[in-house]
Amino acid sequence: MAHWTEFGLNHMPHFSARHRPEFPPPLQALIDERHALLAAPFTGLTADGVVRPGLTTLGSSSASTAAVNEAAQAFLAALTPEQRTKACFPLDAEERRTWLNVHMYVFRHGVMLEDLSPSVRALALDLLAATLSPRGFGQARDIMRLNRLLAEVADSPDEFGEWPYFVSIFGDPGGEAPWAWQIDGHHLCLNCTVVGDHLVLTPTFMGSEPCHVFEGPLAGTSVFVTEERAGLDLIRSLDAAQAATAIVRPSIHPDDLPGELQHPFDGRMLGGAFNDNAIVPNDGIRATELSDAQRRRLLAVAASFVGWAPEGHSAIGMAEVAAHLDETWFTWMGAVGDDGPFYYRVQSPVVFIEFDHHPGVVFDNKVPTRNHIHTVLRTPNGGDYGHDLLRQHHDRYDHRHGTHTTR
Repeated sequence: MAHWTEFGLNHMPHFSARHRPEFPPPLQALIDERHALLAAPFTGLTADGVVRPGLTTLGSSSASTAAVNEAAQAFLAALTPEQRTKACFPLDAEERRTWLNVHMYVFRHGVMLEDLSPSVRALALDLLAATLSPRGFGQARDIMRLNRLLAEVADSPDEFGEWPYFVSIFGDPGGEAPWAWQIDGHHLCLNCTVVGDHLVLTPTFMGSEPCHVFEGPLAGTSVFVTEERAGLDLIRSLDAAQAATAIVRPSIHPDDLPGELQHPFDGRMLGGAFNDNAIVPNDGIRATELSDAQRRRLLAVAASFVGWAPEGHSAIGMAEVAAHLDETWFTWMGAVGDDGPFYYRVQSPVVFIEFDHHPGVVFDNKVPTRNHIHTVLRTPNGGDYGHDLLRQHHDRYDHRHGTHTTR
């Protein structure tokens, strides 16, 4: 595998990460096309266009959201009135669905971490840490640090950096009503919804370019090692007949793919930003066609993503994944060797995972490599943004007069 330092730099137009730039018409058309998807009411990603009800139930949870609530309150209390006005939105604000993982400022909102004092920024990171597992938080922070590396390598501090990430709070984390928060920036877009003791961490996007650093201040930094290895372990465990079913395309080289599988933002991914209502038919191999050992490997792939959440919440998520394992599909495109790029997808009624190797954006490699990764985690059938739990909550409780009473 070629190391990213072997590539040159792309000479791209300059687009700020901190202020809305003027986009050329072709790029603006892509942005407008994506934004137009918000016109449709949220229903959720499905396999066939029909939302399957009854997959999640609002009730007592064995996990707690107290740490997330407390961290959000501490962060808000430290903001100035002007910063708080920027950061706070109603729970039903359109901005909850308005996130995009590209590096340039397109739809950003909330307060930018870079504009906060170090002490207040630390409170924002405390909120991120409370929302994620130690592995998930470590990976998120490494993504931010690698974005700073891009600013240094590309000598473009206005396009990249460790702190041009925007935090928004939706609703009131200090009360009994549901609330949500979001961090949005290059290669890191996390949406967290809190409904009682239920924690929903989807949709979440994580990515990076580069993914491994061997020298300098960030030497030893590697991201997506667990997710990449889990996918390879599963695909390599398949016999020839199983692999022929699971591998829907043997290559993701641009010459071997149709245009719809080379989207400038998403590559092969179908569940990226604004694709909240995507219809993605099941494809590849079904878990019922796997051996017991292979099924455990499939669960390990799911756990590498669901495990971004804190331990108690990830255990609940994995129990749901296991309960629907027979309805889970695994799809692969690309290489299965030690060096080549690939894409994979795990899809069930309760989880949707995509992992994709991309061409260079900052670097000049025209074909995908393992130096640039995009991933997304979603909850199909209306689970994203806690939508189905919120529906159940509002069916049960009356908030019309600022109270939290049972109907």
